[in-house]
Amino acid sequence: MLEAVIFDMDGTLFQTDKILEISLDDTFQYLRSMNKWSKATPIDQYREIMGVPLPEVWETLMPDHCNADREKTDAYFLERLVENIRSGKGALYPNIEEVFHFLQENHCSIFIASNGLTKYLNAIVDYYQLGHWLTETCSIEQIESLNKSDLVQRIIKKYGITNGAVVGDRLSDIHAAKDNGLVSIGCHFDFAQKEELAQADIVVGDLIELISVLPELAT
Repeated sequence: MLEAVIFDMDGTLFQTDKILEISLDDTFQYLRSMNKWSKATPIDQYREIMGVPLPEVWETLMPDHCNADREKTDAYFLERLVENIRSGKGALYPNIEEVFHFLQENHCSIFIASNGLTKYLNAIVDYYQLGHWLTETCSIEQIESLNKSDLVQRIIKKYGITNGAVVGDRLSDIHAAKDNGLVSIGCHFDFAQKEELAQADIVVGDLIELISVLPELAT
């Protein structure tokens, strides 16, 4: 069995889509109230870049705004996301408990490595009581480069991992695995893109498939 499995959060463990639109709408309504935005909420554009670090999100969605406006928007968006999580408006993907139990029973450490911010990740972990399964939840905030490959490298070095897998739905997850000599497992879920998943070693359509896939990867 592998030593460790490193999971992405958004679009992999957490069904971000359930709170994304309402949180984004809240945020851009906030901007409209300050006369900082006059167009429709760019939800489709956000879906296309889902999974990139938030500073890059606001640079893409608000290219004509100053950094101060983007930082205020980022802070407000984070507040709305956390509130919607704590209000129970989100959801995990199916079969996570079964998969985590399987990994724990087979002495495989479980990590989260996400481009999400620490406060956001902790809200999900706390609300869905995931903490007792996890060795550590790691945010891109912990890495100056804001590069997920570097975040995964940090986990590998800290815990002395020699064989493992990264499970995620976007290209940054696949690159994070390959850049660190780990197996890349792509999730064909809501935000996944076919051309990105084509670069993964393995693709699953449901997390429950990991129970049969992971033992075959043992070295």
